[in-house]
Amino acid sequence: MEIKEIQPFLEYYGKIRQRTKRLLAYVPEEHINWAYKTGKFTIGDQICHIAALERYMFAENVAGRPSCYSGCGSHYGGSLSQAIEFMDRMHKESIEIFSRLSPDDLQRRCTTPGGAGMPVWKWLRAMVEHEIHHRGQIYIYLNLLDIATPPMYGLSAEEVEANSIKNEL
Repeated sequence: MEIKEIQPFLEYYGKIRQRTKRLLAYVPEEHINWAYKTGKFTIGDQICHIAALERYMFAENVAGRPSCYSGCGSHYGGSLSQAIEFMDRMHKESIEIFSRLSPDDLQRRCTTPGGAGMPVWKWLRAMVEHEIHHRGQIYIYLNLLDIATPPMYGLSAEEVEANSIKNEL
């Protein structure tokens, strides 16, 4: 999917963020600093990592500047509300940068922190994939904690199966 105009992309990306935020409503405050293993991201780290990379890497790179990402952690949000507030603030700043991109800007090449050059539209697409990846990790974390999570598109896999015809393969 090539991104040729920024507005349709921003509408799509807004829906991606809504699904992420819907999941975050299921995170219990007492588990914000939980990780499945010492040294791995906590749930709060996951939230702040999505936010910080969106703003300090992806947005900076598409604006033609180098990444200024300095990690993630409780300094960005020690509580669930602080982590979500940080995410909202970083998202707002990023959208302000993205909304100024013209069709020509989307075709311009940017440089990633690894030194790769690519069209801005591809880097924006990678940003969406990054968020979905970490959202999936939050789903797994919550499942490891036996916390029920919302189905992605309205039905669980079991509900889809129950509503389907039997496949006789």
